Amino acid sequence: MLFNSIEFTIFLPIIFLLYWYVAKNNLKLQNIVLLFASCFFYACWDYRFLFLLLFSILLDYYTGIQIHQAKKIWIKKIWFWFSVAVNVGFLGLFKYYNFFIDTFSTALSALGVNANELSLKVILPVGISFYTFHGLSYLIDIYKDRIKPERDFINYALFVSFFPLLVAGPIERATHLLPQIDKKRKFSYTSAVDGMRQILWGLFKKIVVADNCAVVVNQIFDHYQDQNGAKLLIGAIFFAFQIYGDFSGYSDIAIGTAKLFGISLLRNFSYP
Repeated sequence: MLFNSIEFTIFLPIIFLLYWYVAKNNLKLQNIVLLFASCFFYACWDYRFLFLLLFSILLDYYTGIQIHQAKKIWIKKIWFWFSVAVNVGFLGLFKYYNFFIDTFSTALSALGVNANELSLKVILPVGISFYTFHGLSYLIDIYKDRIKPERDFINYALFVSFFPLLVAGPIERATHLLPQIDKKRKFSYTSAVDGMRQILWGLFKKIVVADNCAVVVNQIFDHYQDQNGAKLLIGAIFFAFQIYGDFSGYSDIAIGTAKLFGISLLRNFSYP
């Protein structure tokens, strides 16, 4: 499910009503609504990868507690580096496996060796970088004694999987987001209106700026060998605006959406 899709336009008001009117004044129920919404939001892309998200949450939740409880520094280090190795290992496998296998296969083919049997196309789970680094930043803060581990599993799971952040960030620090999840939130009309303005501004960047720049960029670079230097330069400039519009637009939508639920996210893309 994308922020600029019809599905999200239907999904967001439903969660908003459940959150503020059904779960009103009940913090635990509000967090459960957001966690359920986040899991559903992620499953809309591919429900099979929910297990990977849940595994990452369980791993870092348990590891964080073990790091905090460890009496000796070497035990603390073992738990910390174990979690880092597993998290980075999964990220590397899903994100770079195809690249390295294809490169290795090409090199072997140049030597006359058929390496097709080595190829195994691995789908890149959406948002894996964001929720992996969310978990790692949390563990680093515990390891350095900046925070204590979150004992409420629902709250920690929501911190990692909060749907506005799940696909495109920004990456939040536990010191900023977890305290907001742990405390009672009240509806603010001013904050909600401000959030809607930021969502609309983000949609403008994404749909009007980025998507229209993409048309020009694709026309130029799909046939780059036939283009002169001036057109390639124009393509590069439009591509810069496309990238900025995509990432900045998604960040604005994420920040604005969070405001609808009384949560403040860190500002992003202030000085691109």
